Amino acid sequence: MSTLSTPKDWFAGLAENWRSDLVAALSVSLVALPLALGIAIAAGAPPMSGVLSAVIGGIVTTFLRSSHVAINGPANSLIALVLVAIGLLDDGTGHTFSYVLAAFVVSGAIQVVLGLFKLGRIAEVIPSSVLNGILAAIGIIIVAKQMHVAMGTTSDAPNMAGVFIDVFRKMPETNPFIAIISILGLLLLIFHARISYKLFHFLPAPMWVLILAIPFVFGFNFFEEHQMSLFGKGYTIGPQLLVHIPDNIMDGIRFPNYSVLTRGSFWLVVISITLITTVETLASTKAIDKLDPYKRKTNLNRDLTAVGLSTIVSALVGGLPIVTVIVRSTVNVHNNGKTRWANFFHGVLLLVFIVLLAPVIQMVPLAALAVILVFSGFKLTAPRVYSHTYEQGMEQLLFMISTLIITLYTNLLWGVLGGIAFTLLIHILLARVPVTVFFSMVFKPGNRLVEKKDGSFELKVKGVANFLTILRLNKLLDKVPDGANLKINISTARLVDLTVLESLDDFKRSHRLTGGRVNITGTEHHVASTNHRFALKSQATPMPTKLSARQHDMKKLATDNDWTYRPDMDWETYNLQTFHFFDSRPIEYKTNIISGVYDGGVTWELSDITFDEGALLATEVYHTTVQIIKLPFTVPEFTLEAEGIFEKIFDRVKSLPKYRDIDFKLFRKFSNQFLLKGEDEQAIRNFMTPEIINFLENEEVYHIECNGKMLLVFKSLRFARINELENMIGFSERLMGKLLVEV
Repeated sequence: MSTLSTPKDWFAGLAENWRSDLVAALSVSLVALPLALGIAIAAGAPPMSGVLSAVIGGIVTTFLRSSHVAINGPANSLIALVLVAIGLLDDGTGHTFSYVLAAFVVSGAIQVVLGLFKLGRIAEVIPSSVLNGILAAIGIIIVAKQMHVAMGTTSDAPNMAGVFIDVFRKMPETNPFIAIISILGLLLLIFHARISYKLFHFLPAPMWVLILAIPFVFGFNFFEEHQMSLFGKGYTIGPQLLVHIPDNIMDGIRFPNYSVLTRGSFWLVVISITLITTVETLASTKAIDKLDPYKRKTNLNRDLTAVGLSTIVSALVGGLPIVTVIVRSTVNVHNNGKTRWANFFHGVLLLVFIVLLAPVIQMVPLAALAVILVFSGFKLTAPRVYSHTYEQGMEQLLFMISTLIITLYTNLLWGVLGGIAFTLLIHILLARVPVTVFFSMVFKPGNRLVEKKDGSFELKVKGVANFLTILRLNKLLDKVPDGANLKINISTARLVDLTVLESLDDFKRSHRLTGGRVNITGTEHHVASTNHRFALKSQATPMPTKLSARQHDMKKLATDNDWTYRPDMDWETYNLQTFHFFDSRPIEYKTNIISGVYDGGVTWELSDITFDEGALLATEVYHTTVQIIKLPFTVPEFTLEAEGIFEKIFDRVKSLPKYRDIDFKLFRKFSNQFLLKGEDEQAIRNFMTPEIINFLENEEVYHIECNGKMLLVFKSLRFARINELENMIGFSERLMGKLLVEV
């Protein structure tokens, strides 16, 4: 079982983990600097606004919040928010951005109030697919606006849909001397991870885009306005195409102007900013908790108060609102950031960079920042986002697209409200009950939490369980004591939507950390448009499941060998989550489960699993086939996997013993072929006898992990073919035969 020791907090944590946090912060800050500049410029704000908010998000927010590994600062969503705010508050006086800063201050104050009165959960009533639609719309807005910067064109369309269409309409007007910078930057962002030359991996891709763009600035002489010709057509080049920041950071400070507090448009801006930033912060913070390998839980209301106070501080000096940023937080986790000090260090490093590198930043072309934002904006609205939503159900895709379209033709606030209204309409149709009965089932569902004689609990979910009921359901779940077993029965619910199922799964994960178990039952009484575990479920007669060709082959393989096979989806993944590999990789579900017994009574289970790496817009979804083997004895915890050149280099910069590769001088082939890691090095050396090492040297290379009581075996990040299943099962059988003799 995973035995990660939780890092200490505050100053004890600083003394214990400052090296790993500083290294992680360096990676984060190198990603954050170009994004902070780009977000501000794309939003129509002064470039220093983005940097100031990132610095304050690190230095100030760190000491106010509860989260341990999250990174705070400006986010891509602010681009759309600030653009709308500037459009609504522009009165031609030249004070527009000062008015917007005042809206930021008021919005931050509202967040503080919400956090202090523990009202942060209000944000949970926004349906997940509506939130995805808003994020996708923001992605399109970013791409639409920044593509014009990357091409050297402009658009005066009345809405964002028109601006996006103009990208294609104005392609013939592209400035080639700007476009060459954008194209090369985009290629670098796409292929950075695939470039084998290791030098490129010492800096993140966005920094390379900026660095490699500067020679073009000198080559085309961006420092003086002039005309350059290509194929007989002239194009304007000049300093207006470069980033403009003051030499002195103090010259970048702006102050709010509160003279517009009585305008209706001002409060529309405040509501929009508060709604979107609150939802994004809370959703991102919850997602980051899932990535935290130490499974620490964040006090969401405290974090909401923290970002509210930080937003006030930021706006008072001319900065953008502070949110919890999922992409930079993911970078922090993956670079071994352990405590809140990683966020603090990232803020300090940004401050150092902007002071020392101001002359260099002034040489950066706007096109380089634009292409970085186009790339990140595309991720928000990439085809995989829509396909993933479709996998959750056709109705979820409808919710998402309707929200997206409304947002593009109006604004973010109307997009949220319109998406919620459309979602409710579809829920009413799927529930197949009169409107009055539907809302009675929503607001008076009759949910009950019952304590049983054995000390366990049962939550009976009735009526309609959708985003409007989630707060009441959460109140009932809060009454379940830590460590208690809970059965959630949804069999009599008329409709259970994705947002509720996601919330129940979140509770299941967090409750497991207290020692309790949660079992969700009753899904067999419902139908859904897909087999995704979070797909909306409504009562009806279920259709028989049709097996695929691969499933037929798996069933035959199991039958021929007297094993058992279950094609259905299983939400219970507790055994898998006890392995270190899944510490920061949440498992969605497992399916196609084959179970059997080796000689000596050793039981095993093989299954297809789907897991996530990253979260929200940074999420990558992976599939693999794994085998778990229950050991009849206890062995030391270890991880064994194929070793490459980069893994060898990376291993040498790790400071903790559990990350160091354990080499065997007498078995060079084994040590060159495998990366062996574990905390108790001597116990692992005693366990890895010459016979076991010789066996592993002459077999296929698998990822093998031991948590002390079980082995985890898998090969590729895809579902295994039938012959690969047989090979894996055979390998594990031979391995267990060897272990039964040696141990």
